[in-house]
Amino acid sequence: MSIPFETSRALERLTGVRHGFFGRRGGVSTGEFASLNVSESSGDKRNHVLENRAQIAGLLGFSSDQLVTVKQVHSVTVLEVTRQPSPDDRPEADALVTRVHGLALGILTADCTPILFADSEARVIGAAHAGWRGAVGGIAEATVAAMVELGARPDRIVAAIGPTISGPNYEVGPEFAANLLRDHRDAENRLTRPGDGREHFDLPGFVFDHLIAAGVGVVDDLGICTYAEPKKYFSHRYATHQGTKAGRQLSVIGLGGL
Repeated sequence: MSIPFETSRALERLTGVRHGFFGRRGGVSTGEFASLNVSESSGDKRNHVLENRAQIAGLLGFSSDQLVTVKQVHSVTVLEVTRQPSPDDRPEADALVTRVHGLALGILTADCTPILFADSEARVIGAAHAGWRGAVGGIAEATVAAMVELGARPDRIVAAIGPTISGPNYEVGPEFAANLLRDHRDAENRLTRPGDGREHFDLPGFVFDHLIAAGVGVVDDLGICTYAEPKKYFSHRYATHQGTKAGRQLSVIGLGGL
């Protein structure tokens, strides 16, 4: 089975940068994890996960050992990648940046917001995992700052927001809303109260606003909701509502490749 994936038109215009937002279709996993699960902690067979990762890397022109991922913990920690790590070397972080040619940065998600970054002139790329904790804590801004330390310039950075849960499907309730507005008074436009009367949070919209506030030159939101398309994307919230398990999909950006 071929592996479909989404791309950002804004990132596609950059030379020397390869990227892709992958979903759940393709790959070799079976059952609840069918079929492109990339999470080793989901309960899927490890050989299936490794094969899925290898297929994704190969599709973008990289080998599996050039694909760098981390142990994501909903933090605001950004890791600079300077070499190909050992397979057993997976530090805790929620964003990666590099200027090393031949490396691909990968972020796992299943409702949280994946963000891919590139300043093609400075040859600096980044990838971030923004769940609500990371987004509210400033993971997007921290990734931009880490790229700047490597020579990027905010107004030259292109950032793309991939498949993630949308506001209409992300009920959070009044306590979350109150805490959010306490720390981010300007986030009221990203909270709504639809027909059910409970607050909903527009996570990708919040991320978009903070990327713009960080000075990012171009922000491209693909506008894809993971919860709304469970056949195409893993969604933790959808799986929970159905009483099943969710795998994780991969978003990748690399310097070099094909």
